[in-house]
Amino acid sequence: MIVYIVDVDVDAEIYAAYRTWLDAHVPEMLALPGFVSAEVFERLEPPAAPGRRAVSAHYRLASVQDLERYLRVDAPRMRADGTTRFPGRFTATRQVLSRADA
Repeated sequence: MIVYIVDVDVDAEIYAAYRTWLDAHVPEMLALPGFVSAEVFERLEPPAAPGRRAVSAHYRLASVQDLERYLRVDAPRMRADGTTRFPGRFTATRQVLSRADA
């Protein structure tokens, strides 16, 4: 099992619109091969900078091969959707985790 985390720092002025978009984006991600589940969190600590909101989407994938396929095939299109809708209004960082005992 792989956990793919996307941490997003969003301009507070567009946060409601961004969350509406994200709520539709997550099911699109889950429809892709290898995606098993997802959860979205608002980050409380450390707090976002003034005028910003922080959200973290955690996606579970069946394997590292599924993640590699996503990054190669689907990620450019899926990422472009958000950057086209909200240009310059958010930044995203990503992490990939695997179970420590795996």
